[in-house]
Parts: sequence; C-alpha cells; structure tokens
Amino acid sequence: MPRSRRSTKRPWSAEHVPLEVDRATGGRRWESGPDGEWIVQAVRGSDREYRCPGCDQLLAPGTGHVVAWRTDSWRGDGLDERRHWHTSCWQARGRRSPTRRAGP
Repeated sequence: MPRSRRSTKRPWSAEHVPLEVDRATGGRRWESGPDGEWIVQAVRGSDREYRCPGCDQLLAPGTGHVVAWRTDSWRGDGLDERRHWHTSCWQARGRRSPTRRAGP
C-alpha cells in the first residue's frame, strides 16, 4: 500500500540543488603537471606530525595541509607513496626541487 503523505526531504515546488563535486569527492582533485599525474586532497589537520617533502620542515599537528600521491606510477603503488605537503610547498613544487634530509 503506498504512503499517503509526501516526502518532506524536497518539496515538489523546490528548486533542484546542484551537486557539490568537491564535497562529493571528499575534497580530492586530479592534477597533472610536468612531474606527472597526481591526486591531491586538502586536509584540515591531524593528530600527528608529518615532514613536508618540499621544505623538509615538520607539519605540526592540527595544521591544514595537502596530501598528494601519484596516479601514473609504473609500479602501481601510488597510494602507498602519498606525502603530506604544506599547501604553499605543493603549489611551488614546479619552481623548486624537493629537499633531501641530511643523514644522521
């Protein structure tokens, strides 16, 4: 037997709400550059610290940053190779090369 009352989630006369792609994809976006194809996700912050490969400085816990990983890796291990970058370091990666930490 069908319901006798209409749904209240979206009234029939209401305007259609467009899909927010950024929200639906979890903030992930695909970028391509001279250094390859990347999936990039903005992160508000986390409870641990990471080392940025762009400047070799620590990302303090709770700091908003970018997580990026390659999609065109010939080994197919892109998700295992994800790195946490400062947003500004990620945007400047084409203008400078990644730093290398000095040995012990």
